[in-house]
Amino acid sequence: MIEDNETIDEFLARHTGDVEEAVRKAAAQEIMPRWRRLAAHEVDQKAGPHDLVTDADRKAELYLTEVLPRLLPGSVVVGEEAVHANPASYGAIRGEAPVWIVDPVDGTRQFVRGEEGFCTLVALAHRGVVHASWTYAPAGDRLATVARGGGAFLDGERLYAGPPEPGRDLRVATSHPDYTTDEQKRDLLALRTPGVAPRPCGSAGLEYLAVARGESDATAFSWEAAWDHAAGLLLVEEAGGTHLTRTGEPFRITGGNELPFTAARDAATARQVVALLSGEA
Repeated sequence: MIEDNETIDEFLARHTGDVEEAVRKAAAQEIMPRWRRLAAHEVDQKAGPHDLVTDADRKAELYLTEVLPRLLPGSVVVGEEAVHANPASYGAIRGEAPVWIVDPVDGTRQFVRGEEGFCTLVALAHRGVVHASWTYAPAGDRLATVARGGGAFLDGERLYAGPPEPGRDLRVATSHPDYTTDEQKRDLLALRTPGVAPRPCGSAGLEYLAVARGESDATAFSWEAAWDHAAGLLLVEEAGGTHLTRTGEPFRITGGNELPFTAARDAATARQVVALLSGEA
């Protein structure tokens, strides 16, 4: 088990490439052979018609669950599909062991439709702090990598989010209406104001990547599931952005956040979005 942050740094220095290889192999072996080839029996519903799971989700997560703890003995995996089967397993995020937070197919609905807007998300966290992450969009073979304090990269090129262009409406990706309660919809309506151009999000992981690249200005999300946010929040941070909840505090992957929350290209944009969500603008 990892005892301190320096040991995590040493692990990442030795094994970042091995993690990247595992993520790529999971996609190559279990996800892409099923893309645009899914049979009806390979797609199931979880909580409802918009909450889908496929054999690609399950098998890619199983692959990563086998491989990642072998790279880092004493670590555990918290994966979306395993938590669906056993909700108590989510508590490992708040435990003492290093934890791999895995979303095998982020954007399952897009994957089922045969669209390209899906990705595999892996983050390595310890005691509530995300230390590294990998965001892999296999349809376009794009890989974003980040280590805390080491910058964010897409296919080896450094990412800088930068501030939004002056005078242009803020482009904000919000929780999709299909996945929000009536109360959450009312909260997000605050963004329908002059100077802001909200739109429903697709894959959360790809929305974070768009913020880190400066292609989008902010997100406004109303759910806490760590597998959707851990990888992307660190990516945005290391690209120069920030994230805030409605109380003005950074989002915590361990939970208990005041929602909705935002991740933005810069601190000023984050404060502006939070002010709107809080009714203070």
